[in-house]
This record gives sequence, structure tokens and C-alpha cells, in this order.
Amino acid sequence: MSFDNLCKLLAEKNPKTFTQWLVGHRPDEVTILKPELSIEPIRADSVTFLKAEGRILHIEFQTLWQSEPPMPLRMLDYWVRLYRLYRLPITQIVVVLLPPTDESIIEPRFQFEGTNHEFTVIKMWEQDVNLFLQDPVLLPFATLTQLGKPDTLLTQVAQKVEEIQPIAEKRQVSSYVQLMAGLKYDKDKIRRVFREGIMRESVIYQEILQEGEARGEARGEARGEARGEAKRLNDLQRVVVGLLDEGLPIETIARLTEFSVEQIHQIQAGQTL
Repeated sequence: MSFDNLCKLLAEKNPKTFTQWLVGHRPDEVTILKPELSIEPIRADSVTFLKAEGRILHIEFQTLWQSEPPMPLRMLDYWVRLYRLYRLPITQIVVVLLPPTDESIIEPRFQFEGTNHEFTVIKMWEQDVNLFLQDPVLLPFATLTQLGKPDTLLTQVAQKVEEIQPIAEKRQVSSYVQLMAGLKYDKDKIRRVFREGIMRESVIYQEILQEGEARGEARGEARGEARGEAKRLNDLQRVVVGLLDEGLPIETIARLTEFSVEQIHQIQAGQTL
């Protein structure tokens, strides 16, 4: 699934949420209109009829501003076709996912001789992340918003994904978020951040926590009992083997356990510590 197609899917499945984000209020009733426009067929990304207002909301998602034909001309073309079909007022919004790679100026209008057509442009890199962190529907866009440290933002979004219930919805949102994050982040980094989040819910991770609690109790109640300590280490090594089998990176396992990277390599090789 491409980035544009993901945006279209989200907008079509959640028209009220996208209307609230882009227009500023949540409509009582909406209808998704057909995106194919007449004459030489072209397909708009999202066309929503706001029934209570008697107005059409047309949303275009653009990974980069640069396009051919230029975006302002395309928006004028869309407007003419939509108005010809429905004869209603039209609100047009272009959501640009990534900033220009050159010195291009994003001009939200088409002007030529006596023709002047204006529309709204939403630049994702200028948006406040908090709005997108509050709604699972908009969460996939959060990784593209502004924040001082990109790595911090990715971790923050992953933490929000982990709070989603039920599990089926969490997995779906997680896949959307990871796909969208691919526009901005290295794929290995995305996998690592989200794999750690999923691992924290696993039975194996819970075993690690329980082992830590048991270790604290053993230190307070049975100091010097070498046999109990040996058993604890043996059990914890089995947990490490399970994490390795799940494909978790050795560095991550080291952060979650008392073992060093070298010791984990030993465990992986089948050696007893």
C-alpha cells in the first residue's frame, strides 16, 4: 500500500474525523461521494458531502508538493469537475506529507490572467503533534509532524499505539503508523521501536519482570542460598533464549535483563554461564 493510498483509505473510513481535523468541526452527517470525475476520468483522493452544510469537502493527499501537472492547476481542474457535477460550494484542502526538497514555494492558489482559484494547504511538518496523538485515526500522521527530536517522536507515537484497545485495532493502527513513518524514518529503526513495544506485552517479557521481583525477594529472604540463585539464573537464561527465538535484537535483550551483550552471545551459543 502506497502512502497516498493509505491516506485515502483512512479518509474514506473516517470522514467525520478528517472533517473535524481539517475544517474545525465535526459534522452530524456525511456522505462519501464517488471520487471519479467526468470527462477524461481523474480520481480525487477524498470527496465528502457535508449534508448539514450543503457543502462538499475535497481532500487531496500529496507526498511532495512537486507534481505534473502542478498542484494548483490540478485543484482548479478538480473544482470545475466537482462543481459541474454537484453545483454546490466546495472546500478544497491539500495535505502535503513531506517538506519540499528544494527551494520550492508552496502557493495555495492558481493564477493566470483573469483566473484566480484558491484552496487550503496543510503542511504536516508544521502541525502540532498533540492533536494526532489523541486520536487513533490520526495517529499514523503523527510521525510526520513537528517535534524537536525525531527519535523521541517515534517512540512517543509507539507508546500511544500500545495504549490502544482492543488488540485487533492496535495491530491495524500499528501497521498504518509504521507504513507512514517509512516516509521519514529508517525501516530498521521503525521495526526496532515497535518490536520493543510489542515485546513488552509478551508472556516472555512478563516472565522477565517476575524474575526481577523474585530476585528482589530472594536477596531479602535467602541471601547466600547458592542453589536458589543458580536456579534463578538458569530460568532467566531460558527467558533470554525465548527472546532470541522471537528475533529480538541482542542489544535490546541486554537492556531488559541483567546480562551483558557478551553473556547473551554465550547463551545463544548454548554455553552455560
